[in-house]
Amino acid sequence: MPDADRQAANFQRVREAHQTELAEDYVELIADLIDTTGEARAADIARRLGVAHPTVVKTIGRLQREGLVASLPYRSIFLTETGRKMAERCKRRHEVVVNFLKALGVTEETAERDAEGVEHHISEETLRAFERFIRSNRVG
Repeated sequence: MPDADRQAANFQRVREAHQTELAEDYVELIADLIDTTGEARAADIARRLGVAHPTVVKTIGRLQREGLVASLPYRSIFLTETGRKMAERCKRRHEVVVNFLKALGVTEETAERDAEGVEHHISEETLRAFERFIRSNRVG
């Protein structure tokens, strides 16, 4: 059994990751919507996350208070510079995890689905190890 302090630290890290997971999912999706359609609307976010519109409105309010997004009533949602940076970090982690899983032989669909959970909990050290593995196992 691991040392109690180390085990407590590990569980604390997981709790912290859970707290930021929702914000990361939202800013990553908002960035994708803005990049592909030119805007991010609450209705589009709700549809893509599979949640109710009031849930999105409540979460966007929280993200505004945290300085990650800006929005006006009945207008699109925009990322602040802090939100954009978070979205870029999330997108990078997601891509690395997906590519790592695919390098192991996991199908694209499963890799995308599994990466949604893993990407929020992975350390930078492990992410760098995934990247080294991907580079060393590239075909061609």
